[in-house]
Amino acid sequence: MTRLIKIILPAVLTTMVLAACTAHKKLHKGAAPFFAKGADVGWLPQMEATGYKFYDSTGVEQDCFKILKGYGINTIRLRTWVNPSNDKASGHCSKDETVAMAVRAQKLGMKILIDFHYSDSWADPGKQKKPKAWEGHDFTTLLKDMYDYTFGVMDALKKNGVTPEWVQVGNETAGGMIYPEGSTRNWATLSQLINKGYEAIKAVSPSSKVILHVDEGSNNAKFRRWFDSATAYHSKYDVIGLSYYPYWLKGNPDYTLSIDDLGNNLKDMAFRYNKEVMVVEVGGEDFKVQNTYDMLIAVQNKVKEVPGHKGLGVIYWEPEGARSWSHYGLSAWGNNGRPTKALEAFRNTSY
Repeated sequence: MTRLIKIILPAVLTTMVLAACTAHKKLHKGAAPFFAKGADVGWLPQMEATGYKFYDSTGVEQDCFKILKGYGINTIRLRTWVNPSNDKASGHCSKDETVAMAVRAQKLGMKILIDFHYSDSWADPGKQKKPKAWEGHDFTTLLKDMYDYTFGVMDALKKNGVTPEWVQVGNETAGGMIYPEGSTRNWATLSQLINKGYEAIKAVSPSSKVILHVDEGSNNAKFRRWFDSATAYHSKYDVIGLSYYPYWLKGNPDYTLSIDDLGNNLKDMAFRYNKEVMVVEVGGEDFKVQNTYDMLIAVQNKVKEVPGHKGLGVIYWEPEGARSWSHYGLSAWGNNGRPTKALEAFRNTSY
């Protein structure tokens, strides 16, 4: 009997282990990949500094991050400026402040996206002003500025226990960044600047995915021109980031007129350049709550439909930036200090 047990038991144990491994593999294979439901909250430190109070849907005062998390937000995007002022509208977002905000968000279990503007203030398609401290530097020195600053912010995040999931080299860089050297009129030098940022990020955090970001996400021709050039000049990146604001589209303020173009562009970018894609900025009119809600559902669905799980997520730009404080009309916050129904779009998707 004892001999029989010695023969049978190992076989039984082996069968049990193999079954468990198979079950684990099936479970792992069937697990849905992480989908970013995000909020860019670059205004939050300014809002808090001016005494703005945030309230949940029941009217109870609460930390903004906790309110956002309650609405399904799992990712926080933070901009960082080189030497910003303390101005209410165009200040804050220094390295130290960005690190502090990232630490707060991570403590609540949120993933982090860092958005390098490479300016002392706003960088977007209308302006890409070089940081004042970098003015007058020759190109070799400018490349060093780019690397050292990027490395410094990433290193400060790392020392505070934060590993960003994603990092943007530039913000809405349709015309380039750090003018004039980084203009798209000078792709050879722009690409070198991009690559210095990429190298600095990877030197500190190899796992962080680097995003290049262009506006007008429904404009396929614009994206093809830009990323064809990025490819031709050997620019390094991992993810294509898109902005989508129907309100700003010329002649197309109704999202239903451009949402399919966005979806087709997302798929084309992923296939054409073999990259992951993400809508890193989106927004709708604050007083058209139902319309904005519907738009956010549609955008998330379009990103999710990108084949091969290459659609990474959707990030609302400044949902907490209530018009009563910011005078910005595309937030998802009411004048009563509470989120609007529009923000529920992130909570009401199953992925």
